[in-house]
Amino acid sequence: MMVPKFSERLVNFLKKEDGPTAVEYAVMLALIIVICLTAVQLLGKNSSRLFQTVAQSIASTT
Repeated sequence: MMVPKFSERLVNFLKKEDGPTAVEYAVMLALIIVICLTAVQLLGKNSSRLFQTVAQSIASTT
């Protein structure tokens, strides 16, 4: 199965000298994900408000 090979490769990678680098990349990736999720959430809220405003304007003109 692929899962044992993947986990074995991951363990070997982390045991090598590149391990700290991998941890640093993981931390950077986590921070990037948090920033992206926050941006998407804020854009979603603003877009929702905009669509509601437009829908109300259209409804009031008809």
